[in-house]
Amino acid sequence: MWHQHKEGVIFLSLYIQPGAKHNEVIGLHGKALKIRLATPPIEGRANEALLRFIANRFNVPIRNVELKQGARSRHKIVLINGSTIKPECLLDMNAPSQDSV
Repeated sequence: MWHQHKEGVIFLSLYIQPGAKHNEVIGLHGKALKIRLATPPIEGRANEALLRFIANRFNVPIRNVELKQGARSRHKIVLINGSTIKPECLLDMNAPSQDSV
C-alpha cells in the first residue's frame, strides 16, 4: 500500500522522477505512487518542488508537509498533517498540474 493513516497523519510512499516536462501524478510504481516533477534534482530543488506539489494537492500549507525519508533518493516517504483529502484522490488528479515550481 502506498499510503497509510496514523493519528491524523498521512504517510505517502512515493517514487519521484525529476526533470520531467511538467508536474503530474503518473500512477502506481510497485508499492509507491509515481510523481513526475519538472524541477531538476539540483541542490534539493526537486524535494522543495515535491513538498509544494503535495501541499497543493492536499490543500494544506507547506509547513504541514514533511520529507521524512529519501532526501537523496527517488524513493521518498512524505508525511502530511491536517488534510481532509484522501490519498486515493491523487490517482484521480493525474492531469498535469499548473503549479509554479
